[in-house]
Amino acid sequence: MDRFTAVERALRGSAPHALLEAVRDALAVHYTARSVDLLMADYATTILQPISTLPHTGSPVPVHSGAPGRAFASQEPFAEDIDDERCVTLHLPVSVRGNRLGILTVRLPADAAHRSTVRELAEVAEVLGHEIVVAERDTDLYLQARRADRLTLAAEMQWQLLPGRSCSRPEYDIGAQLEPAYAIYGDNFDWSTSADRLTLTVTNGMGEGIEASLLTNLAVNALRNARRAGLSLADQAYLADQAVYGHHQGALYLSTLLLDFDLDTGAVEVIDAGSPRVWRLREGRIEQLELDAQLPLGMGEDTLYRSEHFRVLPGDRLLFASDGVYDAASPTGERYIEHAFARAMNSTRLVPPSQVPGAVLQELAGYRGPAGPDDDAMIVCLDWRGRG
Repeated sequence: MDRFTAVERALRGSAPHALLEAVRDALAVHYTARSVDLLMADYATTILQPISTLPHTGSPVPVHSGAPGRAFASQEPFAEDIDDERCVTLHLPVSVRGNRLGILTVRLPADAAHRSTVRELAEVAEVLGHEIVVAERDTDLYLQARRADRLTLAAEMQWQLLPGRSCSRPEYDIGAQLEPAYAIYGDNFDWSTSADRLTLTVTNGMGEGIEASLLTNLAVNALRNARRAGLSLADQAYLADQAVYGHHQGALYLSTLLLDFDLDTGAVEVIDAGSPRVWRLREGRIEQLELDAQLPLGMGEDTLYRSEHFRVLPGDRLLFASDGVYDAASPTGERYIEHAFARAMNSTRLVPPSQVPGAVLQELAGYRGPAGPDDDAMIVCLDWRGRG
């Protein structure tokens, strides 16, 4: 048995809460590792927290600086300079299909850190990421490690509803983020992929607190139920509309943008059921896609939804935003959409989609000034490559 396989088996045989101990012991035996640590990205994606010091007695690492931050941002292994003990510290991305979870830090003797070893350890970090996702069904440890502060109950419900914060396939990359990360209540995003299609929904929640979160949970699960039954996009919207209306009788409703992408052709079917908006960046030109606005889900009884169509081309970037982004105002009352949104899209055009939402939301926070948000905000960024 080779050493990589031995480490992989150790991880797969580990108890859910003991993955760090398992990888630490296995890397010490098979790779002569002097120390191993796991840093998890927090919900706001601002810091990396060492899981070995729970409950957070160690110092977090800023996600945008330092050696671990460089590895997290680039999603490539990063090696520090050789230290006084002739050891090198490697920082390895822990990700699952593009969803960035954190960083595995491994300190090795410098003469053991060959290129082939770094490649193997990068694969170990990937295996660790998959094991963390599976382990989260049975332990709270890794979810606790993502918290720099206490989540509100509404935020707890929303984060558990999300598919992840980023996703990567040969045809596309997606990145998404919600703010305020520890107190969100209604905004949401969801995606699902198959061999030939990508379905994406972007939701702008109504209300505040638990009521908003319950409303979003009802609608998203109704959409998932219809999608998993193999129904058309229009029927998905219709059944979700009926679920929300049947429960709230039009008193509460949900603005949602539903999209279905053909991975072969780039043809997109879309239903605009409310206020989330979409902008396209193509060959340096930014434009908002004008769609036929229909009733939000649950506003009326027996609402029939109509699909529209457009096409994405390789190299296109789509940016989706809730009204907490485009309607945000500066201290002098100027709306973000009118004065700064296009600049933010342009300034992040070379940034990977996984980092765009955080960068735009950080710029938005500066634009709002010290008053802070009066609504939760959502950004979803999709880069399209297509096939062939």
